[in-house]
Amino acid sequence: MIHFDKFTLSNGLTVIIHEDHSTPMVAVSITYKVGSKDEDPEKTGFAHLFEHLMFGGSVNVPDFDNIMQEAGGENNAFTNADLTNFYDIVPADNLEAVLWLESDRMLQLNFNNKVLKTQKNVVIEEFKETCLNEPYGDMWHHLSKLSYQVHPYQWPTIGKSMDHIANANLDQVSSFFYNFYHPGNAILTLAGHIDFETGKKMVEEWFGDIPGGNTVKNTPNPEPKHISHNRIEVTGNVPHDAIYLAYNMGNRLSKEYYVCDLISDLLANGRSSRFYKRLYKEKQFFSTIDAFVSGSVDPGLFIIEGKLMPGITLEQARQGIMDELDLLKNERIPDTELQKLKNSVESSLTFSEISVLNKAISLSYFEALGDARLINEEAGNYQSITAGDIMETARSLFVDINCNELIYLRSDTN
Repeated sequence: MIHFDKFTLSNGLTVIIHEDHSTPMVAVSITYKVGSKDEDPEKTGFAHLFEHLMFGGSVNVPDFDNIMQEAGGENNAFTNADLTNFYDIVPADNLEAVLWLESDRMLQLNFNNKVLKTQKNVVIEEFKETCLNEPYGDMWHHLSKLSYQVHPYQWPTIGKSMDHIANANLDQVSSFFYNFYHPGNAILTLAGHIDFETGKKMVEEWFGDIPGGNTVKNTPNPEPKHISHNRIEVTGNVPHDAIYLAYNMGNRLSKEYYVCDLISDLLANGRSSRFYKRLYKEKQFFSTIDAFVSGSVDPGLFIIEGKLMPGITLEQARQGIMDELDLLKNERIPDTELQKLKNSVESSLTFSEISVLNKAISLSYFEALGDARLINEEAGNYQSITAGDIMETARSLFVDINCNELIYLRSDTN
């Protein structure tokens, strides 16, 4: 059980404080409720661009990283379809320096054409390196567009096109910042060697005077139920033929999410998993095979990906996967296998709670989902799953009309 206190400043900033005096460190997590799904379809990649821009200097802090290092701390950030998170960990005695840094860039970034040009170039190079020059690197571009016809999950976090970032101007970027990066759209979490009263006083001092802001968001259109099998083939410079199967599934708070997460572990987590034992070791259909869930806030995807061994046809590989999915639909998972899965998940959750940084990020995340107290329900959600739940979910999920299939074919020039 993770205990915490929560309050809201007058400017709308939600603040969570978790005391853990077993460590001399304090972790700081700031989650902004903005991700790639909040972007204009013709101006994608902006949330990811801001992950970089937020380190480019603010009104009173020209160099964020140098001050962080002098304070003995570390920091980083991540962006996904739903959220953007900035996190820091620092010795408790230097917490105030971190709060100063974070509050200053929440107040006002250093907007100028030089900084924007530099960070645009960084993001464009990342796009080239990870999406264009890496085998299978454009997978999310193809699979997202294939799996979502209406919802803005139809483009990846890095953006649809390099041109959207290359053409971004200062006015567009400034407008995006003031709409999303303000106290009323943020969650600040402190976790570690800090007592509630001290933490509250510091937060009020450094964040209390920042204007609240007003976020304008478009509610994403819900993805309609899929009624046909979607499939595309891509031929390119890849080392192996590959198959990706994406099945549309429930949102992050649905029971289906927890069942699907367990199924992904059952199929592909470790040497005792079914895919590993039968499709990798026994039949040797794949050089690598995996299964995972996207974990998105709105209805997401259950994804199976496999790189084929030489001499194996796509028909063999696909049928091998289908045979394993059919077993889930028609054979009840043994109680011992199910309990092993649950115990493994609970161990992972417990282990993650050792780190104050993990706790800070998770508390912010669950608060963004609706209530930080949800963090204490995770283990119970997994433990409540039955063998019948797995069979029922497999039967409804793994059907042909709910499948989005992406095939990579190795070009003859390889």
